[in-house]
Amino acid sequence: MVMTAEPGGTEPGGTAPGRDYALTGRDAVRARETGLANADWYRTEIPRKTLKALMQRRDGPALRDTALWFALLGLSAWGGIAFWGTWAAVPFWLVYGVLYGSACDSRWHEAGHGTAFRTDWMNDAVYQIASFMVMRNPVSWRWSHARHHTDTIIVGRDPEIACMRPPNLWRLLLAYGGILDMIHSARVLVLNAAGHLSDAEKDYIPESEWPRAIRAARVHMAIYAATLLAAIAGQSWIPLMLIGLPRIYGAWHMVMTGLIQHCGLAENVIDHRLNSRTVYMNPVSRWIYWNMNYHVEHHMFPMVPYHALPALHAALKHDLPPANTSIWDAYAEAIPAVLRQVTDPDHAVRKPLPPTARPYKEVPGHG
Repeated sequence: MVMTAEPGGTEPGGTAPGRDYALTGRDAVRARETGLANADWYRTEIPRKTLKALMQRRDGPALRDTALWFALLGLSAWGGIAFWGTWAAVPFWLVYGVLYGSACDSRWHEAGHGTAFRTDWMNDAVYQIASFMVMRNPVSWRWSHARHHTDTIIVGRDPEIACMRPPNLWRLLLAYGGILDMIHSARVLVLNAAGHLSDAEKDYIPESEWPRAIRAARVHMAIYAATLLAAIAGQSWIPLMLIGLPRIYGAWHMVMTGLIQHCGLAENVIDHRLNSRTVYMNPVSRWIYWNMNYHVEHHMFPMVPYHALPALHAALKHDLPPANTSIWDAYAEAIPAVLRQVTDPDHAVRKPLPPTARPYKEVPGHG
């Protein structure tokens, strides 16, 4: 799962004092020169037979979870409409908002990896639907996320860094409301639909894919325009409550879980144990999040399906730093680190490894 990020960083221009997060800036050049770009990342050793079994794609788990997702979306939408104008509608819209504005992100993510289902067209269908719900161009974000996995939290290379340094605390707090993120996402879609791709987008999207990215944005904008016209014609907020607005008020769970993936941890390292965080979560959050709380494991072995991540965690934990015991425990670790980075951008949490672990790998060619 990722939060929507400005290509090249979360803020326009993608820069911060002392660091250049732009994908075409000085730190991008430095990453290539120092071997951080397309580096050989550390991976925990795991028996090939075990890994092969864990990587097996299956339709069953994702069909079950997707059917439940759509059923709950339908039920909560029905309740919100049926009780429209009364306080009884509020719980239904709150549930619908999280299912729309947060659960879409993990479905976008796993279907985008092509691992949620065994059947490719099922992955593609869920990916397209979830991309629309989370307001991401399905073409450009497929390539953006591929770069995120190739160069995770490498300054000047990763277009999905949510916590730049020094951090903008005000922007991070506002992210929980979803408004700034939606404004940015809508602006990018409008620009794409008008035929414009940013320099950062052109950096990670193959030129042959540019026309497809523009067409996808135009389809998305046409649906949003039709929704707005339906709301105006019917003099009702209901069309916007079904499409669009949940991306604002329902995004809080996506942000809550997404920010602790990497915030407060190391930049410019080639060991996911240093820049990613695994967090134990309650069953409801894990279902909404599709097990992306096992984030170190996911980055080490991104082709392992979401439903196999708990088993992967069990196979790797002897070589990983201890997982955070809860969402709140993760924030108790991340918040002090982010606050310290305001004045000390080089600070990062460095978790101790268990005695059974191999040493951290931080420098290309070493470890």
